[in-house]
Amino acid sequence: MKLIFKEVSVFNKKIPVIVITWFTLAFIAVLAEVLRHSINNYYIFKQVFWHVVDQKNIYLLYPVEYKDANHYGPLFSLVIAPFAVLPTWLGCILWCLVNAAVLLLAIRKLNISKQKQLIIIAITLIEMMTAIHNVQFNPMIGAWIVLAYIFVEDEKDFWATLFIAAGFLTKIYGIGAILFFVFSKHKIRFVLSFIFWMIVLIVLPMLYSSPQFIITSYGQWFENLVHKNEENIIGDQFAGHQDISVMGMIRRITQNLSFYNSYVLIPATLLIAAPLLRFKQYVNKNFRLSYLAIVLISVVIFSSSAESSTYVIAVCGISLWYIMNYQNNSKWVNALLILVFLLTILSATDLCPAYIKDHFIRAYSLKALPCFIIWTWLIVNVSLKDFIGTASSKIIKPSYNE
Repeated sequence: MKLIFKEVSVFNKKIPVIVITWFTLAFIAVLAEVLRHSINNYYIFKQVFWHVVDQKNIYLLYPVEYKDANHYGPLFSLVIAPFAVLPTWLGCILWCLVNAAVLLLAIRKLNISKQKQLIIIAITLIEMMTAIHNVQFNPMIGAWIVLAYIFVEDEKDFWATLFIAAGFLTKIYGIGAILFFVFSKHKIRFVLSFIFWMIVLIVLPMLYSSPQFIITSYGQWFENLVHKNEENIIGDQFAGHQDISVMGMIRRITQNLSFYNSYVLIPATLLIAAPLLRFKQYVNKNFRLSYLAIVLISVVIFSSSAESSTYVIAVCGISLWYIMNYQNNSKWVNALLILVFLLTILSATDLCPAYIKDHFIRAYSLKALPCFIIWTWLIVNVSLKDFIGTASSKIIKPSYNE
């Protein structure tokens, strides 16, 4: 633990060792992929921009350019644009480092102690590296959810809704942050700002494409997501690379392909929504942080599109749960964190024996299991615990800025 808090002097500025480690491992991860030409995801991302410019269907297969297909919204072309115009090797490296940087920035902006921020960084570190090895967009999506929460806390709803709309129009997951609406002290401003950003972000790609193409692309995106959901459930059922979710775990353990997502999603949605009726608890920071953790975990473990590299979002939520609970329930909290490392974090790395990874963890989507257990802990807490009665409630400020 002391190593996490250690600082070194760089250009006369004290920088935590864990922060230096964060960027070092991110750089090593992307450099390794670039050198062995294993950046297929980046080829997909880059071509989204150029296909939008050329008004070519961004959801078709282009086997000459890359394997697999794009599953992101048309707005993603704007997100990737600054990197797509660069040489591929440079754009890919910068893309991955920016993803790592944005997530780190979001964590450092959370209104918690510096020590707790560093613990979150340390717990999330390996999952961030897994996402970078896959040249993925997930660290940025997770960061956008956290930033939306932070801006609502700071009563800057205009900027909060930018990240919510952007997340929704690129990878759907970001819409989970819309739940922070309940914590807003300026709900009309929140709604109007969200509508504004939805319009602006839908229109912007039209400036380098065409209105008709972008509108058509959103329709194609919806069809693509429906098809991908079916493919995730059936097509990759036994390969285990997709549907690493609670539903996937149930399907694979029971070998029941006819198990519908709705059997889990409907009760889960009700359980997520129910605590929001506890209006008096809103004033407590730990209640709101617990809800942020629930959102970060939920968008992953209840998605049939969840894959290993998506879990950087969920683990960020788990690290929030940890910093709020480890001092009071150290034995159980530490035991669960160890389970998270064994089944969720390390299972995607070479530290996990290939046989166990392939025949147990991946085969039964067990990566989702510790996250679901912690999600249940959080749901019970926000549903039943009296946060107002805790000692921290004595320092609550009316503006929510503790």
